[in-house]
Amino acid sequence: MARVLVVGAGLTGSVCAALLRGSALGRIAVWDKARGAGGRMSTSRSARDAACTADLGAQYITLETEGAEPRRSFYEELLSHGILKPLTAPIEGMVVKEGSCNYVAPQGMSSVVKYYLKQSGADVFYEQHVTCISLRDGKWEVSGKMGPPEQFDVVVLTMPVPQILQLQGDIVNIINESQKQQLESASYSSRYALGLFYEAGTQIDVPWAAQYITDNPCIRFISIDNKKRNIESPEIGPSVVVHTTVTFGSEHLDSDPAEVQQLILNHLERIVPSLPKPASIKCQKWRYSQVTKAVPNCLGQMILHTQPLLICGGDGFTFSNFSGCIDSAMSLAEAVKSHL
Repeated sequence: MARVLVVGAGLTGSVCAALLRGSALGRIAVWDKARGAGGRMSTSRSARDAACTADLGAQYITLETEGAEPRRSFYEELLSHGILKPLTAPIEGMVVKEGSCNYVAPQGMSSVVKYYLKQSGADVFYEQHVTCISLRDGKWEVSGKMGPPEQFDVVVLTMPVPQILQLQGDIVNIINESQKQQLESASYSSRYALGLFYEAGTQIDVPWAAQYITDNPCIRFISIDNKKRNIESPEIGPSVVVHTTVTFGSEHLDSDPAEVQQLILNHLERIVPSLPKPASIKCQKWRYSQVTKAVPNCLGQMILHTQPLLICGGDGFTFSNFSGCIDSAMSLAEAVKSHL
């Protein structure tokens, strides 16, 4: 039985692991360097009340009717389990494409990833930061920052493309020159997200659930997150999510996080002066927020080595949204299955 490692517990990694379940494989392991599931679909909790949550990454999921097959079944499955619900709350400034539908995750975006991880039956390990991949006796020896190295027959990499190029070990020489050039041509935008968490009973009096901002150098999007997800409750405090502009994100990418947080809060106060003081705040830097240029000439994945199999994928090989991750996961799973 082949032992498979999927690196990255984001949407691509979790869906890929679920698609591989039961395909003549041994145990599937999923490693992620974060403390929990989600990747860029992560949901954060208030430090003071775990029931108060906020989506700091993806805000909603769009299904475009054009080219929706065979992805539609993924949406239908998530809708049937109540993991996704139609977005009904008012979002000011949102561009709605004709024939597209938007969905939110009432339990937070990470619930989508957690659903697929559960479906996969995989052994999931967090705070496992992969640093080195080398060949050892016909298998992959994978080392992390912590713990002893482990051996796998198949390794699937789903982290952002620049992080693949940062890996040490034999992988450095396994990636050939033309592949390296392809991988290096992928690019991402960067931005910050701020989560503001409030005590239960706090009122936030604005007429919208979320709003796109077009005339501020710092802030691009504000969401009253519980209102956007349609889960307002007197027992649970509201939460607010702020996404910065890409320009602000790249200009302050390596600035002191406390200073960045204060800059964002200053702009937020000008836009929504009535906003009360939060009980706690989380500042999240998305160095690899959205793919601006995907790896060229790849259909959702790239095989770096065949025997043993080392393959990489993710939205960096398609496009940066739910459908792009699903497409890559299907492409990865197909390649792994046909290899076995």
